[in-house]
Amino acid sequence: MPLLTFNDEFSCPVAPHRLFHGLFMDAHNLMPKIMPVVKSIDFVSGDGGPGSVQQVNFIDGYQMKYLKNRLDFKDKENCTINYTAVESDSFGDMIDYISSEVKFDAAPGGGSKCTIKTIVCPKGDVVPDEETLKAGKEGHMQQYKAVIAHLIENPHLYA
Repeated sequence: MPLLTFNDEFSCPVAPHRLFHGLFMDAHNLMPKIMPVVKSIDFVSGDGGPGSVQQVNFIDGYQMKYLKNRLDFKDKENCTINYTAVESDSFGDMIDYISSEVKFDAAPGGGSKCTIKTIVCPKGDVVPDEETLKAGKEGHMQQYKAVIAHLIENPHLYA
């Protein structure tokens, strides 16, 4: 099965460095506080540099129990990050891994333009169903929306 590639873009009123910090540099502290479905985010290996693996643990009853992300590349100055979801109980027999390339660029008025390239690698010849892909994208966007809302409400955070 060939790789499935998705490209998304959106704009928001939060500066790139604040978004990058909230979503990636301090996510292990911020997400459990602002997202009710996230129980904890723990480092499985590494110290936050390339090759580090973090595990997101979700509350009981959520659609998945955990997700492990490996950091592949991080450039704080240019607000760019590449990471790979290497394991999740929700992948089952459908998905091998999901890679994401995220870039935040400055937008007029002090906000950001976010560009996300997502590559889904199915297992073998399996074709992931539309519902699984849609649920994954919606979960991902909930995280972005929660951080954006929190940063708008708290303009001093990561300023």
